[in-house]
Amino acid sequence: MKLKYILLILTLVAAVFSFVGAKENFTWWLEAFPVILGILALIIFRKFQFTNLVYTVIFIHFLVLLLGAHYTYAEVPGFKWMNDLFGGTRNNYDKIGHFIQGFSPALIAREILIRKDVLHKKSWLFFIVISIVLAISAFYEMIEWWVSLFSGESGDSFLGTQGYIWDTQTDMFMALIGGIFALLLFSKIHDKKIQELQ
Repeated sequence: MKLKYILLILTLVAAVFSFVGAKENFTWWLEAFPVILGILALIIFRKFQFTNLVYTVIFIHFLVLLLGAHYTYAEVPGFKWMNDLFGGTRNNYDKIGHFIQGFSPALIAREILIRKDVLHKKSWLFFIVISIVLAISAFYEMIEWWVSLFSGESGDSFLGTQGYIWDTQTDMFMALIGGIFALLLFSKIHDKKIQELQ
């Protein structure tokens, strides 16, 4: 069985476990929606086969989202240790979520741009991928803003600021760091996997 099908089955199992006993059903649907959207996109565009590296990163991204969906990002247990790094008393699990929100799209965008031969000069690849990462991050922050405006207090857990005035900016910054880490640490491995696939 191909790895992508195994990961799909594991994602569906994780989604069930995430949904059962979720802290807030409304928040669960909001947080899990990108997972549902991602699965649908992979099915609709299934003719484009990603490398196993990218499928694995997407799976990890889904798990991060589903864990946050189950507890709400402000109450995921086991992440108080991050306060020693970032200071404050808030739960910083959402920063992990936004880091992977940069990391995962960076490799997805990179693979599409390379394999579809979008760029004639590879020297632009880093800049274009990071720009895509930041665009996705900024759009997600706007979605959080719109949900908060239209749902009132019921959307507060989805917004997840926990009273931190720089939440939006630091979320985008973490996505930027995630994207940069993905490109700096995995580009060579990614190139090798792309060559193997082709």
